[in-house]
Amino acid sequence: MISVCITTYNGEKHIQAQLDSILPQLCSTDEIIISDDGSTDRTIQIVEKYEDKRIKIYHHTKYNKFCKFPFSKITKNMENALIHAKGDYIFLADQDDIWFPKKVLAVIQEFGDNLGLLHDCIVVDENVNELISSYFTQNKSKLGIIGNLFNSSYLGCCMVVKKELLIKALPFPNLPVPHDIWLGLIADWKHKMIISNQKLLKYRRHGFNLSTSSGKSKASFFYKVHYRTNIFVALLIRMLINK
Repeated sequence: MISVCITTYNGEKHIQAQLDSILPQLCSTDEIIISDDGSTDRTIQIVEKYEDKRIKIYHHTKYNKFCKFPFSKITKNMENALIHAKGDYIFLADQDDIWFPKKVLAVIQEFGDNLGLLHDCIVVDENVNELISSYFTQNKSKLGIIGNLFNSSYLGCCMVVKKELLIKALPFPNLPVPHDIWLGLIADWKHKMIISNQKLLKYRRHGFNLSTSSGKSKASFFYKVHYRTNIFVALLIRMLINK
């Protein structure tokens, strides 16, 4: 069984194109988990119009606690989606990207006995015009805990994890960490993360991306050190707990 976990927030402009690219690849027993963070636009109405039993909507209580790390909102919302996922393979997805046909088949064929897989993508603009032909090449993506603490390769929309990984990764740490980096590092720690050079989606980069990977970071040096320290400390604690 496959679960596709999508976090949404005011995504009415692109959510239909994303769902239209995903649904034809799923079987009748698969599911799309949508965790909505209090959208005030037509996102939920658009999703409900599909009247597809595979789509399950969960309304997340918006993360209102003050935090200097914007990704904390997405992390909490994604955790809510992952908690409800029943699939053996769990695909993380953004609300505004476009999957290539047979993405699901390509991932399953390559996954093997690993716990996580990261694949390449094409970066496009708001109107799906190509900006970067390979995210991996642009980002110099690679595996490895130390390298990914400094320059993360873990782009959530390009990640698939097995249910077994969630036993180690959930709940997410109290310290603020990006959900995709956290899942990738946990799989990497277990030496069960693989990287695929297949480009399996169009990653839409525009001014409204919520992802911390949506463009070159403008964060201060202190901010970068602070949040990387959080990730490192949280990872050490989880390693000790799950020795």
